[in-house]
Amino acid sequence: MRRDVRIILVGDEGVGKSTIITSLIKESFVPHVQHVVPEVTIPPETTPENVTTYIVDSGCTPQDRQHLETEIRKAHVICVVYAIDNPNSFDRIPTYWLPYFRQLGVNVPVILVGNKIDLRGGEVTNEALEEEIIPIMNEFKEVETCVECSAKLPLNVSEVFYFAQKAVLHPTAPLYDSRDHVLKRECIAALRRIFKLCDINKDGLLDANELNEFQRKCFDTPLQAQELEGIKAMVQEHSANGVRDGGLTEEGFLFLHTIFIQRGRLETTWTVLRRFGYGEDLRLTEEYLYPKFDVPHDCSVELSPLGYQFLTDIFESFDKDQDGALNQEELNDLFSTSPGSPWANQKFPDTTVANDTGAVTLQGWLAQWSMTTLLDHKTTLAYLAYLGYPSPRTSALQVTRPRKAERRKGKSTRNVFLCYVCGAAGSGKTSLLHAFVGRKFSDTYEPTKKMNSVVNSVDIDGSEKYLVEFGSKYEAETLKSSKKTDLADVIVYVYDSSDTNSFSYISNLRQQYSLDHIPTLFVATKSDLDLAQQRHEVQPDVYCRKLGLAVPVAVSVKTGQIADVFHAICSIAIKPNSAIPGGADRALSSAARLRSYIKICTLVGGLGVGVFLLYRTWTRPGGWRGGWWTWLVGGWR
Repeated sequence: MRRDVRIILVGDEGVGKSTIITSLIKESFVPHVQHVVPEVTIPPETTPENVTTYIVDSGCTPQDRQHLETEIRKAHVICVVYAIDNPNSFDRIPTYWLPYFRQLGVNVPVILVGNKIDLRGGEVTNEALEEEIIPIMNEFKEVETCVECSAKLPLNVSEVFYFAQKAVLHPTAPLYDSRDHVLKRECIAALRRIFKLCDINKDGLLDANELNEFQRKCFDTPLQAQELEGIKAMVQEHSANGVRDGGLTEEGFLFLHTIFIQRGRLETTWTVLRRFGYGEDLRLTEEYLYPKFDVPHDCSVELSPLGYQFLTDIFESFDKDQDGALNQEELNDLFSTSPGSPWANQKFPDTTVANDTGAVTLQGWLAQWSMTTLLDHKTTLAYLAYLGYPSPRTSALQVTRPRKAERRKGKSTRNVFLCYVCGAAGSGKTSLLHAFVGRKFSDTYEPTKKMNSVVNSVDIDGSEKYLVEFGSKYEAETLKSSKKTDLADVIVYVYDSSDTNSFSYISNLRQQYSLDHIPTLFVATKSDLDLAQQRHEVQPDVYCRKLGLAVPVAVSVKTGQIADVFHAICSIAIKPNSAIPGGADRALSSAARLRSYIKICTLVGGLGVGVFLLYRTWTRPGGWRGGWWTWLVGGWR
């Protein structure tokens, strides 16, 4: 919210602009004041809105014109003063002053100030005043309100500046169409989102508990029972569908804020909007979506137990049929308070663990968020805001220990690991990924053309596995960049044991790129087929022994024999020193270059790169258990 307000007083000669300012400062009438008083600064502690306020006087003679235009352009709000005893000064507001502001290209709130009410003869009703002001407000939407005062008595002088402050700090224009007397579309959208976030049990109503929580969040105080009943009674009287089953409906919630605005209580609606992160443009602010969250060098970001708890609760709230999975309709409802799924370009929920009907399970839901947090924690922070995580939102994340320090100890305590998977085209990486998510094996060869991702879990000490496929444009970018290869804790080389040329691709790859600082595992796929003699100077098992590594792990996706390969990858990630090409001495020298999470990338027809994530499973009442796994694989043709 703005921390300062600049107010300028304009109007015809003799209407009392300078006297109003002087009466405010002196708190008494000063009969003789100079033509234009100097600028006045009011410190924040003396104003109701706690903002620094600058008050600028002006003249309207030809000599004052340049200064007047300069100050009008600098002002946040304009007070047009007219004299009650001078009807011509009022008539010139719609015929001269308001068109003049528009001619200057100024679009700020305008307050009409009727001075010298002590000179008015007889009583004037509010209805009579409205008859004069409403036509002007209908024609000029920038006019916020009209205040009558007397600088001589003095009367209502401080109210002039209070309403001027309010017009800047709690503007009407973004919220309300003064001509049609309805909430604006952007305001309705923001309030509907807030309603959905406050509807904890997702029954379409705000019950007494939810309204109290809303009141506490926005105004730091609960509603008294009498106040709550009064609100519901007022809404029910004026909005046929505003209350149902003792709770406030969305229609009633919108009506309530319409009434607040129409009665001049814009600060109430603005307080609600700002507590939920909205700026003056009725968009969530950058500061709200992306709070300060420092990640030191050599560290990564993971979900905390509070983060897992929140995402679990969200999942269960939107699982309306209580089948343990979210179908597309439930996902759409869940993400209705956000711009949409953060994984729309990844074919989610096909990317993760799903049930027989294709609905994403809780296991897959948490795995996907773990992956997102590792690779782009800012996206997680933003979506925690969209989904209603309470402040401080950074409590949903945690930063790992520096990987260099963990490497010195020879064991990682991280919950998520990163690994790259490489292999020639047709080596079986995609089939391996499909097997992770329970897809049936297919003999049909389909080259990988664009990025795909899949997430699945296996019963290895409560671990989960995650695979993502990348397109060919990532091959050189990934392996040529030391920054990217230094992120890997494990690299997995996949070759087709039935193809005589498959292993030579891996050997050439290792010569082309500097990858030996990464803990390594070799995997021989298609073990159900006849073993082929590889066209290479030495066979794979001899090659691995010369590097001081375990012989290749033989797997067959077609027959379902995967030989616990993912458990082997995890073991290497946790204790990487035993799998550095060249042995333990090289492992110690490479410690600073390794990272404690696994990402596997598969480049088909060239290099395959995928990501394999390990992270501990969080269970509600018992806390952490086991580990999560994520594997990303992609391919080039």
